[in-house]
Order: sequence, then C-alpha cells, then structure tokens
Amino acid sequence: MEFAPAASRYLLEDTQLAVRSNCVQRRSKRAGFMVVIIGFIIVTACVLGGFAISGGQVGALIHPAEILTIGGASLGALVVMSPVKVMKDLMKGILQSLKGTPFNKAAYEELFKAMYELFRLARRSGFLSLEPHLSNPHDSAIFQKYPKVAGNHHVMEFICGLLTPIMDGSVSPQKLPELIDAELKAMEIEHHAPIGVLSKTADALPGFGIVAAVLGIVITMGAIDGPVEEIGHKVGAALVGTFLGILLSYGLFGPMATKLEFMGEAEMAYFKAIAAIVTGFVNDMPPKVAIDLARRGLSSEMRPTQEELEVLLKSAET
Repeated sequence: MEFAPAASRYLLEDTQLAVRSNCVQRRSKRAGFMVVIIGFIIVTACVLGGFAISGGQVGALIHPAEILTIGGASLGALVVMSPVKVMKDLMKGILQSLKGTPFNKAAYEELFKAMYELFRLARRSGFLSLEPHLSNPHDSAIFQKYPKVAGNHHVMEFICGLLTPIMDGSVSPQKLPELIDAELKAMEIEHHAPIGVLSKTADALPGFGIVAAVLGIVITMGAIDGPVEEIGHKVGAALVGTFLGILLSYGLFGPMATKLEFMGEAEMAYFKAIAAIVTGFVNDMPPKVAIDLARRGLSSEMRPTQEELEVLLKSAET
C-alpha cells in the first residue's frame, strides 16, 4: 500500500502526457498543412497583387495553351527520368508534406517507452524473451500499446532487423554499427531519389517556359502583318510562358523539393535515434541510459526534457 500514491502519481502524469501528446499531434498536423498552403497563397497573392497594382490585368496571364505546354513538358520529363518506385515515393512525399511529418515529439515519446519496455524485459528475462515480440511484432503486447511505432512498418522492420541478429547471436555487438550504417545509407539514398527528380524538374521549368515563349513568338511572326493589338496580345501570351516557367520553378516545385528534404531529415533522425538506443543497450548500457543517449542527439523541438523522459519511463513501468 505504501507504493500506491507514487503509482497513482505516475499514472496521472502518464494520462496528462498522453492527452498533451495527442493535442500536440493534432495541432502539428493542422499546422503542417496550413503552413504549406499559406506559403503557396503568399507567393501567388504577392505576384498577382504586384502585377494588378502596376495596372496589369490578371486575366491576361491565363493562357491554357501555355499551361499545357509547360505543365505537359515538365510532367513528361519527370516520367522519363523517374523509375516507377521513385514516382510513387514522390507522390507519397508530396501528400505527406501537406499532412506534416509523422516523426514528431509524440512519436519519439512512444518510441522511448516501447524500447524501454523491450529492454527491461530483455534485462530481466534474457534476450531470448524478445523472440515473440520480434518474430511477430504486430501481435506483440508491447508494440500494440504504441500505435505510432507499431503502425509504421518501416520502423518495425528496422527495430526487428537490428535486434533479431543480436538475439540469435548471428551478429556481435561490435559488428552491429556496420549493419546500421549500411542500412541507414541505403535509406538515405532512397529518400533523396524523389527529391532529386523534383529538383531537376524545378530546374527544367524555366527552360520549358522559354520553349513556350518561342512557340508563341513563332505564332506571332505568322500574324506580323495583322493589327497592332493582335500582335501585342500574341507577344504577351508568349511572354506568359516564360513567366509561368520561372514562377512554377521558384515558387512551387523548388520549395516543395526543399520541404521534402526537411521531411527526409526528420525521418532519418528518428531512425538514427532507434539505432543509438539499440547500439547503447547491446553495449551494456542500462535501458534508461541508452534512451537518454538517443534523447541527447535530438533537435530541441523533438527532445523531451530530462524530467519529461523520467515521467515517460516511469509510466512505462506501470
């Protein structure tokens, strides 16, 4: 009975932390979506607003043929340069950029608690006691308590892929860093592929804008003996091609590529935290120390304080 007040306190703190984490996650998703949309609105509004203030007619910038030429050519170039998997990853990345990264502070908190429970079990009953959790993680009583970890199959494969060879003795703790480096390097290359093709498409857009402008000038030269107003309209339409190519490159595709790069870095940081925890534990660090090692390597935005970490780990013990 003398431990009941402490247990109740940690249970209350865990409940409060869970509620706060859920609220933070919902706000993070809304904020991530809104920031991207607001950024594009600012770009469009400032460009069109400046044009309108200077006396331009916004309708004069709307030319479906120019949009078809530039958009179709850039899409075709993207298809030519990209393997199917890279295009799929690019589409997934763009959609995820609107939602915000799933590797937020709440995801780190669940990761720390899940790894702490696993390693407490390993220290208490031996590494072989992890076999049911690693061989069938989706039915694991530990992982199922942490949906942000269990719901990401890449994370589950990474955790199980690191711990299984240690458990069965096929890899020594001294050789584990080599396996981790190889897997993280392959993961980083895979993440950079969609960013690379999107960046190349952004670089090509001004060129496609020039192509559309040249085609417009060719059309204009065919009507050179026409009325001045008609010639002016055709020249303006041709110049819109150059305008659209530059705007789409520096106002949409380029920023989106940078956004995907930041999201890739956030994901890599999460996997490096997992690697740090596992490496620390298999080298005889206590579970708390191994997790604290990973915590110290996080950015200030994601890193829980020492007090918050203590509450997290205590709640995992109850």
